[in-house]
Amino acid sequence: MTENKELMIELRDTEWDLEYTDHDRSIARAIVFDDDGYFYFVRAERDDDFGKAVFIETSGGGVEENETPETAIIRELREELGAEVDIICKIGVVSDYYNLIHRHNINNYFLCKVKSFGANDLTEQEITDFHLSTLKLTFDDAVEEYQNSRNSKIGRLIAARELPVLMRAKELLGQSDH
Repeated sequence: MTENKELMIELRDTEWDLEYTDHDRSIARAIVFDDDGYFYFVRAERDDDFGKAVFIETSGGGVEENETPETAIIRELREELGAEVDIICKIGVVSDYYNLIHRHNINNYFLCKVKSFGANDLTEQEITDFHLSTLKLTFDDAVEEYQNSRNSKIGRLIAARELPVLMRAKELLGQSDH
C-alpha cells in the first residue's frame, strides 16, 4: 500500500440549530472489508429525539477511558459485528457536530480487514432502541444505502460524514495488494 495521507474533514450540523456545544466525544469507527471485496456496516432504526429514521452507519463507538482509538475499534467491531479484524491503516479524522444533543464528535476512522466472525455482543440500547443489524454490501450498494438514508436529518448528517471516508477507503484498497 502506498503512503496514506490521512483525511481531515470538518463538518457542521445544518439540520438542527446550534445553541451551544457542551461536550466532545472521541469516537472510533471503521470501514470493514473482507477478502471477497464486501464491506460491513450496521443498519440502525431509531425513533427518538433525532426523529424516526433508518440508516446505514460504520461500526464503532466511543473511546473509553484508558483506551486508544485503535483498541476501541477492535473492541467495537467485536461487539457490533462479532468481527476479529486487522487494522490496515488510519483513514483519518472527521470532526462533526450533533447540535440537537450539543455534542462535538471527533471520529477516528480506520480501514480494517476481517479475519473472522463470531457472535456479536450488542448492548441493550443497541438492540431495543437502535435495532442494530449487520449489513454485508458491495461498495456500490453501500453508496446507494447512504443515499437512501438521506431522507432523515440524522441520515443526512451520517451520510455527509461517512461517504467521503468510504470513497477514501476505496482509493486505499485500490492501491493495496490484497
